[in-house]
Amino acid sequence: MEAAALGALTLLLGALVLLVLLAVSKRKETEPAAGLAVPQESSAVKPSAVKKPKQEKQQRRSKDKNTQHTFSHPLLAATLKAHNGNVTCLDFSSNGKYLASCADDRTVRIWSTKDFMEREHKCLRANVELDHAVLVRFSPDSRAFITWLANGDTIRIFKMVKKEDGTLNFKAAAEDFPQKHKASIINIGIAETGKFIMSASADTTIHIWDLKGDILATLNTNQVTNSYAAVSPCGRFVASCGFTPDVKVWEVCFGKGGEFREVIRAFDLKGHSAGVHAFAFSNNSDRMATVSKDGTWKLWNTHVEYRKQQDPYLLKTVPCSSSEGSRVALSPDGRVLAVSHGSDVCLYNCESGDLEERLSAVHSSPLTDLHFDTTGLFLACSGDRAIRVLHNAPGHRAAISHLRTLLKKAQSEAMRDRLTQQVEEAERALDTLLSHAHTQPLS
Repeated sequence: MEAAALGALTLLLGALVLLVLLAVSKRKETEPAAGLAVPQESSAVKPSAVKKPKQEKQQRRSKDKNTQHTFSHPLLAATLKAHNGNVTCLDFSSNGKYLASCADDRTVRIWSTKDFMEREHKCLRANVELDHAVLVRFSPDSRAFITWLANGDTIRIFKMVKKEDGTLNFKAAAEDFPQKHKASIINIGIAETGKFIMSASADTTIHIWDLKGDILATLNTNQVTNSYAAVSPCGRFVASCGFTPDVKVWEVCFGKGGEFREVIRAFDLKGHSAGVHAFAFSNNSDRMATVSKDGTWKLWNTHVEYRKQQDPYLLKTVPCSSSEGSRVALSPDGRVLAVSHGSDVCLYNCESGDLEERLSAVHSSPLTDLHFDTTGLFLACSGDRAIRVLHNAPGHRAAISHLRTLLKKAQSEAMRDRLTQQVEEAERALDTLLSHAHTQPLS
């Protein structure tokens, strides 16, 4: 009996000793190492403080969502969200059906423009394998797009293939274009004629390529550095601007049989007193707009016979805010100009020069791209992970003003009646647009 009691006591004492040892051991584990300052609240490790990688990822996503930049304005038509990285470039297809966007999340997204006014904005995704696209441009037939690869420093072509169910699939070309640029790329473009592709880098180099990846011509802009370059919507011209206070325009010439002939200087836009940030063409290339470090934007008539030594002439100079990386977009009809400055967008009436709309903090960071759609109804811009689609209300007002001017000059009763009806319809459309815009939620 005593032996049993003694055994039980021994077991109890052993258990107590074991508990003490465990407590001491745990205390030593939680004590800070010598010489390290540990905050008071961290002196004990709480079970909840140990996070699994999956839990941390979910919390980061939740935090990003909570801190996501919001923007509200009566002209906001839609906010397109699908990218997981910052959107670097936008492009509308020439048939007006699609908007392409690329981001550093290794995807290109294709959006349907008919969904802009819907609550849901669906898109198709093209994956960029082992790289990401920084620039994207649609082909003239809207059945393919070209991209500039960030790491590959080259052009990759994607074909848009329609499947049996009517949906689109994307297939990259078997080979990328060869690497030719020695400086960082600033823009690419493909002629509406489908005859050539342009790529421009930040030094003074512009390459003109055929569609197979062979170089047709190389231009030295002699502008110290290039800040922007583009192909005109008509597909005839290539233009560039940079450190010098001018814009240089070349014509890419082809023979009657479609064979490449030469690239010749067409004309220059001279008038700014400092370097030019960017420029834009109207849809028919009869107008060009430029924005400069001198604090102005200028509108030019470029519908000239330059082969007869006729120079473009200046239509308007207007003070504006701009900065390095500013972008400019001219509506297809040339009536409205959009200028970006940091994360802000200003909309001007090109005829009067009046500032009609100033949209502040459209994105959480400076704008990376700015484009009107082919109808001139919308203006799309990028600057973070979202794409903002804005109503072109100034364009509606400019069209109404133009119709009223025609109405005053109308001589026949039939013409006056028709123009009066058009004015009334345009005013109702603008009222409907603005009333719908006021009901849009924060995005």
